Amino acid sequence: MRYGIFSDIHSNEEALEAVLEALGKEEIDHYLCAGDLVGYAANPNECIERVFSIKPVIVAGNHDWGAVQLFSTEYFNQWAAQALSWTTQHLTEKNKSLLSSLKLVYRNEDLTLVHGTLNDPADFHYVVDISDAHATFSLLTTDVCFIGHTHRPGLFSKHGLTNVRYQEENFLRMAPGYKYIVNVGSVGQPRDGNPKASYCIYDSQKKEIVIKRLDYDRETAKRKILEAGLPHFLGERLLAGI
Repeated sequence: MRYGIFSDIHSNEEALEAVLEALGKEEIDHYLCAGDLVGYAANPNECIERVFSIKPVIVAGNHDWGAVQLFSTEYFNQWAAQALSWTTQHLTEKNKSLLSSLKLVYRNEDLTLVHGTLNDPADFHYVVDISDAHATFSLLTTDVCFIGHTHRPGLFSKHGLTNVRYQEENFLRMAPGYKYIVNVGSVGQPRDGNPKASYCIYDSQKKEIVIKRLDYDRETAKRKILEAGLPHFLGERLLAGI
C-alpha cells in the first residue's frame, strides 16, 4: 500500500495544490492528513473542500478544533489567535461541521496517525525531543506513527525498551524490531528554515518512507494573507520558512 501523508496546510491553497499535484503522480493508494487544515493563511474554505475532495483519512489539529471552539485558544500566540479568529468568521457552516467531525487518532494495520502525541492527544502536545517521543512510543501499537504539529520534518526511531534516536532524514527503510515516529513536516508553513512545502510517501510493502519538499507560489500565498488583513508576519514567514 502506498500512502500519501501530509499535515499542517494552514489555509495555504497554493502549497496544498502543489503537493496534491505532486502526489497525484505517485500512484498513491490512500491519502492521510495529520491535521491543521486551517489557520494562519487566507483560504480556509478552499483548503478544507480540496482536502475532503480526495477522501483522505484526516485527524484533528489544534487549529481545526480551535476554529470551531473545541480547543481553547488561550495557548495560541498573538498571530495564531488573530488568524484563528479571522478563520472562524470566514468558515462556512458546512466546513465548520466538517472540522467538528474530525477525530484525534487513526490506526490501521500499517500505521498510526495523530497530530501531536498519543498521550493526551486532545491537549495537542508536541513531539520535539526524545522524552516526548518516549511517551508516544509507550502507546504505539503499530510499527510507525505519522505526526505533524511542529512544522519540522524528522523522525524518531526506537529499538528495544529505551534506545530512542532522533534523525533528520529524507529517506528511511524500516528495520525489523524497530518502531518509528515520523513528522511529515508542513505543507503550508514550514518552520525548519526551508520554505518549500513538505509531504511524505510511505510504502507499507517495501517498508520505505520518503519525505519530499517542493516549491510553490509563495508570493501569491503571501499576497492573499496581506489582502485579507491578516498579520504581515504570517506572509513574510512563508518566504523564509520560519
